[in-house]
Amino acid sequence: MSRLPPVLENLSFPVIGSPLFIISNPKLLIAQCIAGVVGSMPALNARPAEQLEDWLAEITETLAAYNEANPDKPAAPFAINQIVHRSNDRLDHDMALCEKYKVPIVITSLGAREDVNKAVQAWGGIVLHDVINNVFARKAIEKGADGLICVAAGAGGHASVKSPFAMVQEIREWFDGPLLLAGSIATGHAILAAQAMGADFAYIGSPFIATDEARAVDDYKKMIVESNSDDIVYSNFYTGVHGNYLKESIRNAGMDPDNLPESDPSKMNFGGGDEKRAWRDIWGCGQGIGSIREVVPTATLVARLQREYAEAKNRLCQ
Repeated sequence: MSRLPPVLENLSFPVIGSPLFIISNPKLLIAQCIAGVVGSMPALNARPAEQLEDWLAEITETLAAYNEANPDKPAAPFAINQIVHRSNDRLDHDMALCEKYKVPIVITSLGAREDVNKAVQAWGGIVLHDVINNVFARKAIEKGADGLICVAAGAGGHASVKSPFAMVQEIREWFDGPLLLAGSIATGHAILAAQAMGADFAYIGSPFIATDEARAVDDYKKMIVESNSDDIVYSNFYTGVHGNYLKESIRNAGMDPDNLPESDPSKMNFGGGDEKRAWRDIWGCGQGIGSIREVVPTATLVARLQREYAEAKNRLCQ
């Protein structure tokens, strides 16, 4: 068994919703938490920056009221994602608000920062850090992260090329703390498989795009429902970092998804002045979407995952 911090010890379901750039908002996050999974969102989704305080107030007050009314079935905790790369000029502002509202879980991406980790831990929170290989995993723990998120091949957004089997196996040889796995996890069966490999939690993003609460345009949700893993391309053209995108959204932007040029990885771009931007126009998505058949409320999606998870356990026991 892994050493889990108290905030992760008593989750009713081993799922953490990944922060979806542009798409995640308080409505989706709150629905995730009430359904029993850790809900999350990027701090940068609040625009202008001042909106983040309004959102954090809404989240903390709504979840506190829910927990008071439902003491026997409290909501899962929530997480805020911070991009700690030097290109994020809002980090200090957004971290100060996270401290003010005592955010229980901070998910850090694009660089491991010792100062950020210490700040979160000082107010009683924990840090889970995105990694794409074993080398970055070691660096994150050396700099004080509490847990790791293996963003394996097939994950939505900025994904690795590493097999989930390889990543979890290599990291578990030396790390016994909280370990999350991302990459094509869209069914309850896949959640159980992630645990069988050695992960503590499944880290799920793309299925939540096709929910009523998600702040994605209807065409994006429709494309998720109508697509499968063959409809996804892996490219670094849009941000300088390799990620998975829906081919049809690239075609709709007037480009050939099978012939995209390489970008300079040293010049990261997360929505600058380009006419077509990731993730606004070029839509990110993981390879597990073949199981998504309709747009549903978040509670319905989580209920399906829970049912499939139980079925998978029963099948193995038989």
